[in-house]
Amino acid sequence: MVAPGSGRRPAAMAVPPAPLFLVLLLLLAGTAAGDGETLAWDEAGYLLYCPCMGRFGNQAEHFLGALAFARALNRTLAVPPWIEYRHHRPPYTNLHVPYSELFKLEPLRRYHRVVSLERFMEQLAPRHWPPGSRVAYCFEAAAQRSADKSTCPMKDGNPFGPFWDQFQVDFDKSELFKGISFSPAYKDLWIQRFPASEHPVLALPGAPAQFPVLEEHRPLQKYMKWSDAMVEKGESYIQSLLLQPYVGIHLRIGSDWKNACNMLKDGTAGPHFMASPQCVGYDRSAAVPLTMDMCLPDLREIKRALKLWVAKIEAKSVYIATDSEPYTTEIQQFFQGKLKVVSLQPEVPQIDLYILGQSDHFIGNCVSSFTAFVKRERDIHGKPSSFFGMDHPPRLRDEF
Repeated sequence: MVAPGSGRRPAAMAVPPAPLFLVLLLLLAGTAAGDGETLAWDEAGYLLYCPCMGRFGNQAEHFLGALAFARALNRTLAVPPWIEYRHHRPPYTNLHVPYSELFKLEPLRRYHRVVSLERFMEQLAPRHWPPGSRVAYCFEAAAQRSADKSTCPMKDGNPFGPFWDQFQVDFDKSELFKGISFSPAYKDLWIQRFPASEHPVLALPGAPAQFPVLEEHRPLQKYMKWSDAMVEKGESYIQSLLLQPYVGIHLRIGSDWKNACNMLKDGTAGPHFMASPQCVGYDRSAAVPLTMDMCLPDLREIKRALKLWVAKIEAKSVYIATDSEPYTTEIQQFFQGKLKVVSLQPEVPQIDLYILGQSDHFIGNCVSSFTAFVKRERDIHGKPSSFFGMDHPPRLRDEF
């Protein structure tokens, strides 16, 4: 025992000096901070970017690459909101949907440190990245678009301007680079060129990733787990509208897609076209031919593929996700009314993704990144998938 009033505490009760003890607590909070906890600053630095290329499928492919890039540089990734384009219906502008509305943030932390960009701006930016010290980073070639040829075009046009404006971000200085890429091979060069001690926040105009997603980054899909709200909505639609087992199909046949696929006809596009490596293979020298049936299936091909897989799994219904004509009536007539055919065309397109992901068999579009999201998710869970024009896709090197 220690005598009362002696001013000493027992050895077993010893703790680090108060300032050091608080620092340790803050560091622990920073590495495992959940959404409800106060964030500590990560001295290893942060990576910020605008998901400014394409719709959700493209943004998701870029997200996987950006997640891998953040880990390679050992920077915390500030996960941006998804950009949803609503120019054809109210509010006739871009919507910025927080990542956590669709997916859980926590599973990402099993792979690498992340924080939502919303929380970064709210809790960390006012002190550590305040107005007046916000640096933009971009390729020299991109800066050539600016009036002075030396400013990163971080906010030029849509969606770039509206994306940063939602956080009231303006950039005060630009750092230009060249002779480097976002490939994993350049990891050490990035760290040497932009050490976190001198460049704590690496803010980029677009995703530090390639499109389509690199083959080695496809497995990162397993860290994208649907939010509880999305699971609840998706399951309620499945249970109330679909008879099981069911086949899910993705029809990408809108006018813009027709124009893109015409590039196959005139020879301006080859086997590697948008997301097609998912079905023709990533090795350009060994890629199988990309046909019009794989890019833009007509009703004949849609019926052929459906007939095959409906019979194989003895399906009782078909779910159609599409950006245009769902062919609901034609497919019902083709199966003589013996099959229930459902097409929701929901306001939240990720509902389609969820329902397709849960189907007993999925038929997708080889060239589409929307299909690619479903295919990666199904590969993780060992669920069967095929493509229009390709009933038995080759296995990829990283098949989960």
